[in-house]
Amino acid sequence: MDPNFFIWLLILMYALVPALWRYQINQRRLYLFRRIQAQRGTRVITLIHRQESLGLLGIPIARYIDIEDSEQVLRAIRLTPPDRPIDLILHTPGGLVLAAEQIARALAAHPAKVTVFVPHYAMSGGTLLALAADEIIMDPNAALGPVDPQIGQWPAASILNVLKEKGVDKVDDQTLIMADLAVKAIQQVEHNLYTLLQRHMPPEDAARLAKQLSHGRWTHDYPLTLEELQQMGLKARTGVPGDVYRLMELYPQPASRRPNVQYIPDAQRPRGQAHAANDVEMWPIRFR
Repeated sequence: MDPNFFIWLLILMYALVPALWRYQINQRRLYLFRRIQAQRGTRVITLIHRQESLGLLGIPIARYIDIEDSEQVLRAIRLTPPDRPIDLILHTPGGLVLAAEQIARALAAHPAKVTVFVPHYAMSGGTLLALAADEIIMDPNAALGPVDPQIGQWPAASILNVLKEKGVDKVDDQTLIMADLAVKAIQQVEHNLYTLLQRHMPPEDAARLAKQLSHGRWTHDYPLTLEELQQMGLKARTGVPGDVYRLMELYPQPASRRPNVQYIPDAQRPRGQAHAANDVEMWPIRFR
């Protein structure tokens, strides 16, 4: 027997086994997608960013809400009939302000009920998406977080505190520029939060809560528990379906490329449906 045959056989096995494993995982995910959708009569969309570090030449890669995610989620919402409810399963540390606000506005504009499931956490920009929903269903130990914007690696509210403590004449031009951006970022996030919140609570309560969440009252990773969210007047409760937990178990996997957003498209594109616009460059202001 030619020894080269065994070498090529081993190479083929190393190439095929991971591919077959990924195929099996994806089929199990699709099965749970269909089962949840059939049981609840909804369109299920996932936005899941696992926190395990990925390695590329020894450099860790973090995943967060980005423009590619917003494009895919917006397309999923656009392809959902107006009378069909949406279930969004969230597991994310946050991400770009622009991407999160795009998704939040699209969720809020959907005519049918929007439910957000949080099995573990949805921080920062993920919290903005949760606030766009008609109902938040969480694990008893899950958490949301503050939505205060970050300028580069610094909280916008902390930059303004530096300016207040030291005075304008004792800081450099870069700090002044960052402070100007911080004011604008906080105002923009506060306005968007108010727009989302006032749909479900009195305007004065919405204004108070929007300021509380966007002005840096807590550290950016402070966990807002179910009890705190309910005290704030938000429609949050327990009752995450078992299939949602089972679906989450199918996402940890080796370092390989996979889509962050998945959904089952309808057989037909709605009439008059246009393609999404091309991505554009943006200023890197993030929630995280």
